[in-house]
Amino acid sequence: MTSYDFSGQSGARVNQVSELDLAPSLGSGDVPVLATPRVVAWLEAAAVAALAGLPDGKTSVGIHIAVDHTAPTLVGAEVQAEAQVTAVEGSRIEFDVRASEGDQIVASGTHTRVIVDRERFLTRAGLGAD
Repeated sequence: MTSYDFSGQSGARVNQVSELDLAPSLGSGDVPVLATPRVVAWLEAAAVAALAGLPDGKTSVGIHIAVDHTAPTLVGAEVQAEAQVTAVEGSRIEFDVRASEGDQIVASGTHTRVIVDRERFLTRAGLGAD
């Protein structure tokens, strides 16, 4: 099994909340605040950023995420999503993740990604080259 050294690495993404990021737009509720599915996507993007520099032919896929979305965020707000590597076991990478608006944490949790061979993954998904 190949082992990777991403210990201590982190990634971040800054996003401005738009109408398309709200719960009604994503079908996850009827109040006009930042939707939990969008927060989760932003947290995953931060984790992907933390794994920048993977060898050619490798990519990572998310296999688990557990997030508490604890505060509402309105259109126009700037949200910073961050992911910090907390453990590496072979190709499995664990993260602590959080999203914040200024000093207020609006979501936090854990995320797991696995490093895979990109072509092999696509082939198994039925998307490989013929």
